Amino acid sequence: MQIFGFLGSLLGYILWGAFYILKDFGLSIIVFTLIIKLVLFPFSVKQQKSMAGTAKLSKKQKELQEKYGNNREKYSEELNKLYEKEGVKPMGGCLTTIIPLLVILGIFYAVAYPLTNTLHLNSNDVSSAISYINTIPGYAASANPTYQEISLLKIFPNIMNTEAIQGIFNAQEISTIQMFTAGFNTFGVDLLAIPKDFGLFSWYILFPVLCFASNIGSQLVMTAINKNQMAQQQGCMKVMLFILPLFSAYIAYTVPAAVAFYWIISAVISLVQSIVLGKIFSPVQLTANSEARHVAAMLENEAKIPYVYAPHELKSGEGANAKKKKKK
Repeated sequence: MQIFGFLGSLLGYILWGAFYILKDFGLSIIVFTLIIKLVLFPFSVKQQKSMAGTAKLSKKQKELQEKYGNNREKYSEELNKLYEKEGVKPMGGCLTTIIPLLVILGIFYAVAYPLTNTLHLNSNDVSSAISYINTIPGYAASANPTYQEISLLKIFPNIMNTEAIQGIFNAQEISTIQMFTAGFNTFGVDLLAIPKDFGLFSWYILFPVLCFASNIGSQLVMTAINKNQMAQQQGCMKVMLFILPLFSAYIAYTVPAAVAFYWIISAVISLVQSIVLGKIFSPVQLTANSEARHVAAMLENEAKIPYVYAPHELKSGEGANAKKKKKK
């Protein structure tokens, strides 16, 4: 968890920079997410290429399985030859998946721990403030330690003038926290609110609903783009593709809306990116590009082959005349 906290602290500088300019946490998350997506775009391209490349060879891979089904060693050897011939690196998407995943977790820590990772306040001071609000009748920090800093932000305007808070933070820090807290009202929506506190019939239920819809949309698009590869997955893996969005919707229902808002924005941007990359680097497109390169290579090699004159051409002098014309 420490490495995620460290990444969250680094990414928090970007989030704070966006907030310092925009003074709106929701807009800052949108700008912040776009910046991160642009930085990770080369990894996304490599990942899509790897998935599409593997998908386009699914038919040939199945033929090898049928041919060498009883000889795993020979099958692996022939499969590696096929990958090498087609220029596909099946493991090439692993690193490009791991790095964005680490960054995503770092982003979550920047959003979930806004005081220590975004404002970069002293963690001991923040812990002392959280302990203090737990002693106030009618107030309590979130039972989940991950969201206690957001709980502190939510009630900070009501306690910032107390002797305890002024003894923990200096005047500049209190002013910064106050400004930061005011920025969580985006388009009239309180991003510090927890949908669960308002019930199923509140319009805050849109956060978990949109979280589910955006995540399931991304899964369906990825399935459609790489359907050959997805078809090879086990049934349990296919079920997980739909269970995870449901789980994220449940989490979005129980955590501050700011966290769910980030998930929704990230999922929507990822959805658009997947559609664009899917069209550019689809299995069909990669196959067409591969065939075009193959034809071009054949024509180039054919041009290098010296012309062999037929006997009648040499006898009649046609070959000599053609050679002279070529020199001219």
